[in-house]
Amino acid sequence: MSEKVSDETSNDSLDSAVQVVRAAVPESQDLRSILVTSVLNLEKLDIDLYRGTHYWVPRSRRLFGGQIIGQALVAAAESVSDNVFAHSLHCYFVRAGDPKVPVLYQVERTRDGRSFSVRSVKAIQHGQPILICQASFHCDQPSPLRHQFTMPPVPPPEDLLTVEELIQGYLSMPDLAEKAKQGLTKLRADEVPIEIKPVNPPDIQWRRVMEPRNLFWVRARGHIGEGHMKLHCCVAAYVSDYSFLGTALLPYPGQRASFVASLDHAMWFHNTFRADQWMLYEMESSWAGMDLCTYTHGEDFSSSPSSVLVTVCVCVCVCVCVCRG
Repeated sequence: MSEKVSDETSNDSLDSAVQVVRAAVPESQDLRSILVTSVLNLEKLDIDLYRGTHYWVPRSRRLFGGQIIGQALVAAAESVSDNVFAHSLHCYFVRAGDPKVPVLYQVERTRDGRSFSVRSVKAIQHGQPILICQASFHCDQPSPLRHQFTMPPVPPPEDLLTVEELIQGYLSMPDLAEKAKQGLTKLRADEVPIEIKPVNPPDIQWRRVMEPRNLFWVRARGHIGEGHMKLHCCVAAYVSDYSFLGTALLPYPGQRASFVASLDHAMWFHNTFRADQWMLYEMESSWAGMDLCTYTHGEDFSSSPSSVLVTVCVCVCVCVCVCRG
């Protein structure tokens, strides 16, 4: 009934795909190589035991949650057969990550069936888990059932500005407050290994109450290529934890987040896609309450346009009032 995967099995297709990506990235373009070395490059210590050592810490003293999710999925994907691909994952952040020490990824082969494989992954620091992840892999099979929500009508990415270009425009505004200028300058200095083009750029003065919904095009910097679906899923997992909170705060122009942390994170992969090509991310925060918790949902469409993945995230958010007058 079940397909047994040898303990000595390492996912050769995933390993070779990583090498293809590295070969395609020029050494001079360090920012592009960061995405590969940080998200995809895990050191194998033993059977189902891996270590990550390179981390991107975006203006925080903690590790970026999307990076830990992406690395956990890499570790899980290493232990499954070549004909199955991630269709869902469910993660709980149980402790803050320490950027000063490596993260160990311990994989448990929960089940291997004819169509499905399930893996449990613990990300461990200082002898304690910081993330617990359950990932399910599925063998693609034809089905008479196929439907999805319609992709929202939006301008193509070629007609929109990147976040970096928008920041440059904001910084050239003569009436921009000095505090805002300092914040934007710090934001521009971040070496983000993903490229983002907002469909509706935010009001830089943040004076308008807006609905908690956001649309932006996103893609990984660099080239991954076709035929490496496991890698594309891992990169998408990395991207999926980025910019959630900003959507939830859109209705509250007088509030600023003083503390933010992801609590849990779930993803469902619907179709094959390429994370290095433009995808439309539709985000909405359907609920916020209990003072600290924010619930956010995101759906990703490829330029096809087909729905490729859905993400649900719950965050802790402590806000302070920045109202004037």
